[in-house]
Amino acid sequence: MAEEASRAGTLYVVATPIGNMGDISQRAIEVLRSVPLVAAEDTRVTRKLWIRHGIGTRLVSHHGQSPPARRAELIDHLASGLDLALVSDAGTPLVSDPGAELVGEWAARGGQVVPIPGPSAVLAALVASGLPAARFAFEGFLPRRGRERRSRLQGICADERATVIYEAPGRAAATLVDLAAACGEQRHAALSRELTKVHEETWRGTLGELAARAGDHAPRGEITIVVAGASPYDADQPTLSLSDARREVDRLVGEGMSRSSAAREVSHRSGQPRRELFRATGRDR
Repeated sequence: MAEEASRAGTLYVVATPIGNMGDISQRAIEVLRSVPLVAAEDTRVTRKLWIRHGIGTRLVSHHGQSPPARRAELIDHLASGLDLALVSDAGTPLVSDPGAELVGEWAARGGQVVPIPGPSAVLAALVASGLPAARFAFEGFLPRRGRERRSRLQGICADERATVIYEAPGRAAATLVDLAAACGEQRHAALSRELTKVHEETWRGTLGELAARAGDHAPRGEITIVVAGASPYDADQPTLSLSDARREVDRLVGEGMSRSSAAREVSHRSGQPRRELFRATGRDR
């Protein structure tokens, strides 16, 4: 096995720019030029990088909808002793991007996997947020609805680390509203859009302020949200007013949750008494 691995190729996981084409390392360019094949999330997107930096390496597509046969082809390529580079459309592969199965299978076979670090929207947003970020968690894209979304929101709000979330522009306002309802409107956060691009912008403030701003002027482009970690003092006071907590109960009931369960969940999140929330529905007689 060791001898077989020594004859195999190397899989390079290469970070590419998240917007500004100049944000690519010299090492990344050298690797992309030297390997015989590059697996790209979208070859049309990657060709723009090829033109900018004079890279002529052959490209093959490899994305989330690629058939298993494509991954097998790439593994066979590596097993034959040839190197391969993996890139996504932007940033570091595997961070909310395809490629995990390819890398995991090659690593499991004892193959060499070499990261070529570079641009990352996660780190860029943390730096721009102005929030404490010595410890942070990355959530990627949240579930769009239902119990899983509520559970993830609760986890974010209870976490003492800063949390980074990716979001589509059309859903940013709704996500900020949900975060404000779950964490309290006074929790600090930041929203960055179009990082490293011409229209790069970062909004900073409380979740309540950001939700209102996004509701009035929906942000455009690629969105990254950073939520401040929970303070030890957050548990000492309600995170939602009683009226807001009552509205949240009504919203959950509208989604199909029983009133008892909704009151219990919102009480846990908001700090408001469960009995008061249940009575607010007019059902506790």
